[in-house]
Amino acid sequence: MVYIYKYVSAVDRKCIWILLNQTVPRHKNHQAGEALTWVCDLFKLPESGCTVYSLALFSSVVITGLIFLHGLGDTGHGWADVFRELKLNHIRCICPHAPHKPVTLNGGMVMPSWFDIKGLTPNSPEDEEGIKSASKDLQDLIAKEVSEGIPPERIMIGGFSQGGSLALYTALGTDIKVAGLLVLSSWMPLHKQFATGTMPRFNEGLAVLQCHGMIDPMVPFQWGKATSDIIKSFTPNAQFKTYPDLGHNSSRKEMEDVKEFLYLTLKES
Repeated sequence: MVYIYKYVSAVDRKCIWILLNQTVPRHKNHQAGEALTWVCDLFKLPESGCTVYSLALFSSVVITGLIFLHGLGDTGHGWADVFRELKLNHIRCICPHAPHKPVTLNGGMVMPSWFDIKGLTPNSPEDEEGIKSASKDLQDLIAKEVSEGIPPERIMIGGFSQGGSLALYTALGTDIKVAGLLVLSSWMPLHKQFATGTMPRFNEGLAVLQCHGMIDPMVPFQWGKATSDIIKSFTPNAQFKTYPDLGHNSSRKEMEDVKEFLYLTLKES
């Protein structure tokens, strides 16, 4: 098996593709910076300001892509492993790591986070500036994939929890073109702007798979259902799949549904 890592230089933004016959060592605290340090040490590359992405295994001819964002406090490594196990032969799966930021919800603790979370209720204040800044970073990553030969209509974005929320905003709140949207255990950020119609409408008709556990203690099912209603106001091509015994995590049945959606939406040509 070959593992692929993508090193992006902080100086000129050029990237180096690194193919290894082993995965980056996984340590107990599982910090995103460990992959960067390990790869930089191995190849004598500068570390300051640079990024290493974990990529799932893919075939020699890549014709489609999935950019999948992890949840709060996590890294991309675990999800890269999940997508490797799905054996998505023609789909390059990129699972980037969020920057470390203080999170109001967790008492200001610094952790991997795409944007600040101030609360987990529909009426909690939201980090609009942070959401839009993180969305711009995701759009830049999509543009990078396009520059490497994958057209935007062959690139899907998605994520789990906070990562899925960022993908949701980017797909429906900006003019970036993508093939589809994969949302797991997530909520619609800036939902009041979407619900009242004050947001411009983009990507209407987009293929969407939204999955949510019915016993989710972190992002309650009712919030997922309200998010589904907003999504369906944008596109008739949205599926909302629910799982009675699923909390704030994933399951084998959910990942089977994800694989089917990916193959239907990103058909091998």
